[in-house]
Amino acid sequence: MERKWWKEGVVYQIYPRSFYDSNGDGIGDLKGIIAKIPYLKELGIDIIWLNPIYASPNDDNGYDISDYRSILKEFGSMQDFEKLLNALHQAGIKLIMDLVVNHSSDEHPWFIESKSSKTSPYRDYYIWRKPNEEGKEPNNWRSVFSGSAWQLDEQTGEYYLHLFSKKQPDLNWENEKVRKEVYDMMTWWFEKGIDGFRMDVINFISKVDGLPSASEDKVGADGYAWGGEYFVTGPRVHQYLQEMNKEVLSKYDIMTVGETGDVSPEDGMMFTGSDRDELNMIFQFEHVNLGQGKEGKWTPEPYRLTELKTIMDKWQKKLHGKGWNSLYFTNHDQPRQVSKFGNDTIHRKESAKMLATYLHTLEGTPYIYQGEEIGMTNVQFESLDQYKDLEILNKWEEIKHTGTLTEEELLKGVHINGRDNARTPMQWDESPNAGFTTGEPWIGVNPNYKMINVDESIKDTDSVFHYYKKLLQLRKEHLIMPYGKYQLVLEDHEQIYAYTKTLEDEKWIVILNFGDTEVLFEMPLDIQMKNAKLILANYVTDERDNLDKIMLKPYEARIYAL
Repeated sequence: MERKWWKEGVVYQIYPRSFYDSNGDGIGDLKGIIAKIPYLKELGIDIIWLNPIYASPNDDNGYDISDYRSILKEFGSMQDFEKLLNALHQAGIKLIMDLVVNHSSDEHPWFIESKSSKTSPYRDYYIWRKPNEEGKEPNNWRSVFSGSAWQLDEQTGEYYLHLFSKKQPDLNWENEKVRKEVYDMMTWWFEKGIDGFRMDVINFISKVDGLPSASEDKVGADGYAWGGEYFVTGPRVHQYLQEMNKEVLSKYDIMTVGETGDVSPEDGMMFTGSDRDELNMIFQFEHVNLGQGKEGKWTPEPYRLTELKTIMDKWQKKLHGKGWNSLYFTNHDQPRQVSKFGNDTIHRKESAKMLATYLHTLEGTPYIYQGEEIGMTNVQFESLDQYKDLEILNKWEEIKHTGTLTEEELLKGVHINGRDNARTPMQWDESPNAGFTTGEPWIGVNPNYKMINVDESIKDTDSVFHYYKKLLQLRKEHLIMPYGKYQLVLEDHEQIYAYTKTLEDEKWIVILNFGDTEVLFEMPLDIQMKNAKLILANYVTDERDNLDKIMLKPYEARIYAL
């Protein structure tokens, strides 16, 4: 067992735009984060991951960067950032930044130069191609945000590649100068004293030579196809990450986590293997993509608990002793976990605590997304006009032309899986706008803020917040939580998720009811409960319980030391 601070820490993700507004302009900012450091300290987190705060036209909420070395004015100044970094370090909290280098903004000086002429020295910083023989896009790839992944530049008569928004042109990682620019920028931030990077869509940076079209059978009603086989975990991605590690990462005691879509545990070992010199851990999406229908996340379908078990079991076992897992159910791109995996009405508190018990007892590093620790839920805006997310709005434009969904069907999918579910303002108290701002918030506040807010959670000793505090404290005291080997129990049960954790001569069992009805848990014969000690539970338990047969209440969670 190799001990590392980033394995034992708990990460708290802050979406700055929605966290806390210090100046009443309706947008969260850096001074707002500074003001809430005592709250974060009380919760007990160790690391903060900040979504992008760099200069940006904000086409995709900061994931379109126009200057990697300056701060978006809405968020504050570089001086504010330095104050934030110092204040966090003084509080014993580390800071990791978002690194967005698959693409830049089309307003970045590199791209402005690149499109100025075909002979510009910056032309090759991006991926330009001539039109095909019919005068159309160079291939049939679809962008993540709908429509073609190519945009025609009228001035030079060529197309540039954008796997995301047309305002997010893809950088050309084949160009050594681009890579050097990225490494120099990363070094600049490390010299400022940051503690690591979360790397946005990092496994998209290498594209297959020739950029071939996806096969015709993959083409959808819009005439485009997902070309992932040609850029997801592409041919040179490991080479580039090893180079990045050699040039930058290996020189600092930092943490790295790569966002990697469409990966297997085998890929996970390649990215995070202790002998690979690439990244510390990755985000994979298999578990959060459960229950997708014919139009993906927009047409959710029921899924079985055994499907979740199969996915998580595979990642826990295959990375054990070889790589490292990131543990999360929600982030700025995912719906609220209590709404998707729990119950956000009558059993909101119990299911929020149960899900927290699950994520914090698996092997890996847990991530708490702002508001998760008070059990914040999805928002159900009544019309698509109330949503701000580019992905939702582009999908709406697409279905107007293709007719694959009605507006009502899309809205239903957005209520369940839309990204803005996680982006509504943090709910601090029951004052107007949930205490997030004295102005007009950039996006609507969830109407349930009078019932669900930080103020209420701190006063209520039985709240989700106080349960998270206990879990985080336990994690500091018991190395079995981050490092213990996981072994599934009752793998075919469709309501109970139970597993043992083992570290040297210590053994725990975690028992979770993922359902909204009572269910009988019968202890397998090979697990001895005679001297079992209760470590944590989300209901009051009876000391006289027969631990070989436990009637679990809805969303009940128990941890026992054996």
